Amino acid sequence: MYQIALCDDETTELNKTEQMLISYEKKNPEMKLIIRRFESADELLDTVREKNYMPDLILMDIYMPGMIGIEAAKELQEMGNKGRIIFLTTSKEHALAAFGVKASQYLVKPVSKEVLFPILDSFLEEIEEEHRKYLLLRIEGRIQRIAINDIEYCEAQGKTQFLHLADGRKCLLRITMAKIYEKLSMYQEFVRVGIAYVVNLGHIDSLNAQNIRFGTGKKIYLPRGSYKTLKEQYFRYYFEEN
Repeated sequence: MYQIALCDDETTELNKTEQMLISYEKKNPEMKLIIRRFESADELLDTVREKNYMPDLILMDIYMPGMIGIEAAKELQEMGNKGRIIFLTTSKEHALAAFGVKASQYLVKPVSKEVLFPILDSFLEEIEEEHRKYLLLRIEGRIQRIAINDIEYCEAQGKTQFLHLADGRKCLLRITMAKIYEKLSMYQEFVRVGIAYVVNLGHIDSLNAQNIRFGTGKKIYLPRGSYKTLKEQYFRYYFEEN
């Protein structure tokens, strides 16, 4: 599933672009596109800011009343939005500036399926690969994208779950440990340790029968009887990786 944002002050242009995306989805039924329309850059920014909207791809007119597309792109980046941006415009005047804000493409209208579809093929393939490396989690009331490699371990304290990251952050989660493990179990580096922990083997600095020490210096104590299985998992992972 891919979140696609369309932003243009011209309804006719929004309709044209939306129809092309619908045609693309019909041609590629495995690609589920969730399309949202915005008639101004301010409307798009407000939705990102207030509703935690995180589009994977933004197709945006560069000329709009009020805030132009390049200014909106800068604000999106400042808010941490990682979505790719395709600028659609009638002029090449701002092409250099568009690449200055890391726009992924700059297409001159009218845009045809023959031009847009190969770009969508490439972008959505890249986005799918990135999706495999990130989790979307609600942390402190906001939907945040967390890199798999940044997760050191997850910890249950009573009915509360915490995510410990490699940069030292400790984040409160609003989902069960079972759900956390369900999301992480597809990655070979994550293993369940007792009922209280899900551990990233790649971040273990050392372990013994009593505890695990991570690269950040954090330490957790092992549940009784878990050391033998964890040691086997750790060495299997280590030798497979190397």
